Amino acid sequence: MVSDRQSIATELSFALNAAANRMVRLHKPLLEPLGLTFSQYLVTLELLNGSPLTVGELCARLDMETGTLTPLLKRLEAAGVVTRTRDASDERRVLIDLTPRGRGLEGELRAIPDKIRVACQLTVDGLEELRRTLDGLARPITAP
Repeated sequence: MVSDRQSIATELSFALNAAANRMVRLHKPLLEPLGLTFSQYLVTLELLNGSPLTVGELCARLDMETGTLTPLLKRLEAAGVVTRTRDASDERRVLIDLTPRGRGLEGELRAIPDKIRVACQLTVDGLEELRRTLDGLARPITAP
């Protein structure tokens, strides 16, 4: 017999996975005309918030592993969205910046979250509450 506690965790995991998959599916028709995948969209948005950034900084901000991010960045570079250059002050570091084409996507990319909010039938307050809840699950506060 499965305890109530395991049942709740399984249902929560399923619900979060289903919601994450739905988010990707909702974004797909908005991103395809721009030539971006959902992960590439997240990287591009982060760079629009301030770049250049090192690969390490991007990994930390997006909670991605280097092995996941590096091939994604190579594809964005091949598509003309980002540049990858060695840091002149420390050649071990790679700096990621947006190209003019990448910066040109800003208006369309910044409009997407509102379209997603509407598609999910969330108010601005409801969205903020959901985001806080999910941030709490994704980044729990640890005791000192």
